[in-house]
Amino acid sequence: MGIIFDTSVLIGLERASSRLDQFIRGREAEPFGISVITVSELLHGVHRADSERRRVLREAFVDKILEIFSVFPFDLAAVRIYAGAWANLAKKGKAVGAHDLMIAATCISMGFSLATLDLRDYGLIEGLTIAPL
Repeated sequence: MGIIFDTSVLIGLERASSRLDQFIRGREAEPFGISVITVSELLHGVHRADSERRRVLREAFVDKILEIFSVFPFDLAAVRIYAGAWANLAKKGKAVGAHDLMIAATCISMGFSLATLDLRDYGLIEGLTIAPL
């Protein structure tokens, strides 16, 4: 089983000035990566930076992530899981953000676990395995 890292984990690493290589140490035998949706969220953060200095730092961080992590697509298999999970949540009167649901569907479709700090929303999604951090 592999691991997909959610944006919350990556932002936590950036803010703590932690090194990504330390975080993934011990997980080298497992495939890991990020969703293309996570890439869009990270790039959104680059574009929303409130100063040129912060934009440059964020862009360098995103570039480093893209060097280290494989990027997994949101493909037709994930779309089918996404639609079913979205419908199941709606039937229960619950909602999860579209991006989080897309990332979760990608994990489920690939048989991967999700490394996240957002247990509240992701915990509502049936079939999703959360990786211990």
